[in-house]
Amino acid sequence: MRYTGSTWKKSRRLGFSLLESQEELAKRPYGPGQHGNTGRKKKNSEYGKQLIEKQKLREMYGVNERQFRRLFMLALKSKEVTGFAFMKLLESRLDNMVYRMGFARTRRAARQLVNHGHIEVNGKKLDIPSALLKVGDVVAVRENSRDLKVIKESLESQATKVGYVEVDAEKLCGKITREPNREELPRDITESQIVEYYNRKL
Repeated sequence: MRYTGSTWKKSRRLGFSLLESQEELAKRPYGPGQHGNTGRKKKNSEYGKQLIEKQKLREMYGVNERQFRRLFMLALKSKEVTGFAFMKLLESRLDNMVYRMGFARTRRAARQLVNHGHIEVNGKKLDIPSALLKVGDVVAVRENSRDLKVIKESLESQATKVGYVEVDAEKLCGKITREPNREELPRDITESQIVEYYNRKL
C-alpha cells in the first residue's frame, strides 16, 4: 500500500528529506515519537541498510512496492548500470515530471493533478501517474485547467529547476529535453544498496 500519512514524519523516521528541501529535518533532525531524540542510533545490519535505501527512494517517488519492483526489473534489462537506469525510470514517471516542471509543489500533489485529468502529454489527456515518458515528450496543463490556483502558486514558489526539462510558465507546458545525469538525481541515495537488496530476492 502507498503511504498516505505525514511526509514530514516519514522523512524524520528515515533521516532523509523526501521533499528534497531539507525542510522536514531542519527543526527536528531526529526520528518522530518519544524515543526519537534519545541520541542513540540503532546499528543496522547490511540488509537493514539496503532496506532503508530502498524505502528512501520508494517513498521519495511515492510508488507502491509492486510498481517499484516492476521498474527495477525493467532496469535489469537495460544495458546501463542497473541502479542508474532504475533511478532514471523513476524520474521519467509522469507524476514526477509534472512535479519537476513546477506544476505541483510535491509529487503527491502532482499525482492528484494527473489523476484528476488536468494534464496532457503530446496534446492528449493522460491520467496515469505511472506512465513513463521519454525525451521529446511535451507535458502541459489542459486548457480548461489553466486557471487552477494551485498550479500558479506552485510555479511562483518553485525554488529549484532541473536542467533536463524546459518550461514555458506562460503557456503552462514543459518539454523533456534530455535524460538526467546522475548528479541531477537524488544524491543522498546509494542505489547500489537497492540493487543488492533486490539481488537477494531474485
